[in-house]
Amino acid sequence: MKCRSCGTEIADKALICYRCGTATTEPTFKPLAPRRSSSSLIVSAILIAVLAVIALYLARAESGETRSVYSVIAVVAGLTITGIRAYLRRRPR
Repeated sequence: MKCRSCGTEIADKALICYRCGTATTEPTFKPLAPRRSSSSLIVSAILIAVLAVIALYLARAESGETRSVYSVIAVVAGLTITGIRAYLRRRPR
């Protein structure tokens, strides 16, 4: 048998061409296409919001203002993101 890609003589029972690597038959199973998740947009938006809160916190901290409110906001935002990601991983697809 000859390879349909490069023309090299290969064994009749060969699965691939030893020279170019082309398959001799069509695959019986095709791999699944990766699914795009709409939840990644939500997680990205929340992550950007958290980074903005952290940047605001750091800017205020340098000026000497009260840190407790911003600390609470940062912790709550972090816990929210962790909870959402855990929920999205456990959710059936």
